[in-house]
Amino acid sequence: MQNRITPKIRNLLIIFLVILINSCVPIEKLKYFNDIDELQEPIVNPKKQKLIMPYDYLYIKVFSIDDKTNMVFNSASNLPPSSASTLSGYLVDESGDIDYPFVGKINVSGITPAEASKKLETALSEYVSNAAITVNFLDNNVTLLGEVQRQGIYPFTQDKLNIYEALALGGGISQYGNRKNVILVRQEGDKIMHYRLNLSDSKIAGKDFYYIQANDVIVVEPLKSSSWFTFNSSTFQTLLVSVTSIFSILIFAKNIKLF
Repeated sequence: MQNRITPKIRNLLIIFLVILINSCVPIEKLKYFNDIDELQEPIVNPKKQKLIMPYDYLYIKVFSIDDKTNMVFNSASNLPPSSASTLSGYLVDESGDIDYPFVGKINVSGITPAEASKKLETALSEYVSNAAITVNFLDNNVTLLGEVQRQGIYPFTQDKLNIYEALALGGGISQYGNRKNVILVRQEGDKIMHYRLNLSDSKIAGKDFYYIQANDVIVVEPLKSSSWFTFNSSTFQTLLVSVTSIFSILIFAKNIKLF
């Protein structure tokens, strides 16, 4: 009596092949710039200077020829005890004020760091002569979630950090990440805004959210195929070799009929 491949085995093989086909991801979904050959000219994106907002931390340093002046103003800090930074930092409160030595509260909300420097120099002029003040943002962070290699909160110091550089901080998008479906969460005033980005579109470089702001959250959504097939590459290879071997044995073994 000749052996036959049972309908159950044949159906299992068909299901496996269907899953295998559906789990294959087109290369277009794995590329960032699918339309780069369509660009006719460079994209311009003049990034606007970030304005100081409540709950920002500011690095403020006074430069003076008087060592005592430098020591008094540059040793003051209201950084939280948990901060690893050794720089002098000042928290902008909910009203947009900082509490600076001798001067007291100064409102810096809605202005640039350069404008805040001038405002502080004017306020300190009656206490310190011929002094320059530098103001910069301190403790900028971006949060990476979803299908990235390493989820987490990452600090950055660049004035211009674009979204690709931000993703690189977490090792980049994983093999299951959808480059056409990346969500940017950003607080604008008292509103939490959600933007859906297509990182395979080269024209994103000309948009406002191309550059990251402090405390942005980036969420990389998974590819649909990853819900069908979530094995890592080594597991997939092992499974594929095993199934292929079994299939070959069933086909070429003696007295086996497919139909």
